[in-house]
Amino acid sequence: MNRLETSAQQRRENPEPREQDSPVPWAMLVLSGALVLFGIVYILLSDANTPGSWGDGRVAAELVGERHPANAKADGAALYGALCAACHQASGQGLPGVFPPLAGSEWVLGKPDTVAAIVLHGATGPLTVRGTVYNGVMPAFKDQLGDAELAALLSHLRGQWGNQAEPVAAETVAAVRAQWQERAGPFQAGKDLPSHE
Repeated sequence: MNRLETSAQQRRENPEPREQDSPVPWAMLVLSGALVLFGIVYILLSDANTPGSWGDGRVAAELVGERHPANAKADGAALYGALCAACHQASGQGLPGVFPPLAGSEWVLGKPDTVAAIVLHGATGPLTVRGTVYNGVMPAFKDQLGDAELAALLSHLRGQWGNQAEPVAAETVAAVRAQWQERAGPFQAGKDLPSHE
């Protein structure tokens, strides 16, 4: 068989595809350019600083609302699910070596003032919980939650997963907030964190 001869199988093959000089059709390029130009003109001509309406007829004052309404009933379980469960888990068992458990925790079951101070201002550094040392960071929630919300959250922690401690009153949280109002950063566990006993 001669080297220049091709077999029947090779003759049945289609030629290798090649990219042409213009892989994108001109019509698509023109359409894309027109859409970009339309978007730029639309943004330049819109008056975003003085909206005529809010779409559903509400004004800005109606959309803001109160940050911590006094008559609102706080749901401690919902707050725990939204703010705490990612670290301490839905079971309250935490993550071994990373986040301490809340179930059976001496800090949760101890003095209400101490656990309120921790949740208000956060804590950092090595902290012993149920005989295990955890070295992490607990965020502060003083700016996110009102007194009634924090009390509901703490009461939930103290009554779940076999914990049997008395609920925390909003007045207790308010007193702890006032006591530590000058505090700027988190408590240093083992140094300035109030005792739980």
